[in-house]
Amino acid sequence: MTRTAFFGELLLRLTAPGRELLLQTGKLDVHVGGAEANVAVGLASLGHVTKMISAVPDNALGNAAFSALRGHGVDCNAVQVRPGRMGLYFLTPGAGLRASEVVYDRAYSSFAEAPADAYDWEALLDGMDRLHLSGITPALGPATAAAAIAAAQTAKSMGLSVSFDGNYRARLWEAWDSDPKAVLTQLVGLSDILFGNHQDVSLLLGETFHGDGPERRREAAEAAFAHFPNLRLIASTARHTEDADRHRIAARIDTPTSQHQTDEVAVSGIVDRIGAGDAFAAGVLHGLNIGADLDWTVRSGLALTCLKHSLPGDASLFGPADIEAFLGGALDVRR
Repeated sequence: MTRTAFFGELLLRLTAPGRELLLQTGKLDVHVGGAEANVAVGLASLGHVTKMISAVPDNALGNAAFSALRGHGVDCNAVQVRPGRMGLYFLTPGAGLRASEVVYDRAYSSFAEAPADAYDWEALLDGMDRLHLSGITPALGPATAAAAIAAAQTAKSMGLSVSFDGNYRARLWEAWDSDPKAVLTQLVGLSDILFGNHQDVSLLLGETFHGDGPERRREAAEAAFAHFPNLRLIASTARHTEDADRHRIAARIDTPTSQHQTDEVAVSGIVDRIGAGDAFAAGVLHGLNIGADLDWTVRSGLALTCLKHSLPGDASLFGPADIEAFLGGALDVRR
């Protein structure tokens, strides 16, 4: 069984209930999230061994985040308690033609303030098979950027697979004197699996890719494989948003020698789209972990990303039977 370690910040998400504007009625729903944590929960729900490496404050908020992940089967023994505060973000859900909006409140959090040398990576990664990172962690500041790079370097030296989700967040990078291209290029160079599309590759390589849809993504993938020799697989989704309640989503996996493209699926009656990309990553890693072929693996990722839209909160909580039911077209009540 593949054992995956995740390095990233645990967050509390505070969401306006229903389709309200933020603080319209002074009420907020609370969920535990974080890009890497979401993938950890998604994989744990599918029966895989997952380990979270992070830092939270010693208070009720940190304890709630810790307990939520542990309750979903994620090993949290490597989550440190450190000075600082809990990272938060606020969500105004979209409705109709009004887009969702996120407000971050995560400066000076326990995770962001932890020094790069707070983590003994050889000890933390001992016994693991894969390290999963995202571009959100290095975007938080120089300490987390250095820690993410050290984690990836150690993982590579220990023979672990490294998966990286681009997750470019301009607002976070712009909050400090950062060089996102340099940092992300170093992390992708250490990775063998990339979750990202042609826009992520454009940011890294400074190139513009032309054409439509799959052709443009293949052109970008070939450029990425040529530039980053460690990469062996790139997984991505394509989303067309008709309104807040109806999206059309397709997925693909590219390798240096092959491409695996799904048909587009219409997702309607959307409950919550946050974390859909993390659900996709969990579905793809699930397929890779169980040794499935890449056609099934990309459809597994599509299944989880589509199913996530039906579930409140940040993380996918679906099991293998849910993927099989989705792929089999079973939409009636299961009794």
